Amino acid sequence: MSLQLSRFSEFGRKVVCVGRNFKDHCLELNNPIPKQPLIFLKPTSAYVKEGNPIKIPKGCESMHHEVELGIVISKTGSAISQETAMDHVGGYVLSLDLTARDWQSEAKSKGKPWCFAKGFDTSCPISEFIPLEKIPNPHNVELWLNVNDQEKQRGSTNDMIFSIPLLISHISEVMTLEKGDVILTGTPKGVGPLVDGDNVECGIDSIIKMNFNVVDSK
Repeated sequence: MSLQLSRFSEFGRKVVCVGRNFKDHCLELNNPIPKQPLIFLKPTSAYVKEGNPIKIPKGCESMHHEVELGIVISKTGSAISQETAMDHVGGYVLSLDLTARDWQSEAKSKGKPWCFAKGFDTSCPISEFIPLEKIPNPHNVELWLNVNDQEKQRGSTNDMIFSIPLLISHISEVMTLEKGDVILTGTPKGVGPLVDGDNVECGIDSIIKMNFNVVDSK
């Protein structure tokens, strides 16, 4: 049975995330500008859609928002060339990469992995599937995010350090990309905390937007 790509969240097997892909975001967190993509993973169990709340994980004291353009992979491939990489893009998705910043900072200071800081339940809010024709040039769209109607993030994908073809090629050299997988391409500057009772709204230009309420896990 053929799987509809618009239902990627039901069968995709991984979320591959790119850290530090916007220079200004690197600088705001005092991180060095990467020489090659910084890659980490989220489980697909981290997905959450509108109508459900974002839950601050128990024990987290500082959860940050990061608005991102997601790439939905349309077919399986490994060692994909940059020249053919866009043939593997079947559509897009608006996403938040939520981060338990205090957990991440503690893990980094001890030289330990920070899987839990990125992979907790509801750490990957997503929109509905965005068809290719809605975003003819993914390297020239504006990402924006408001918290309680106050603008916090706004930036263009034109400012990404590593392009989408480069990311797909780089990732697929190490791990096979499969239909339904998602690549989150990084966030512009302006990341900051979300707390219990906040409302967060974000979007890609006027193409799509999504809205979530934030609650504490009890």
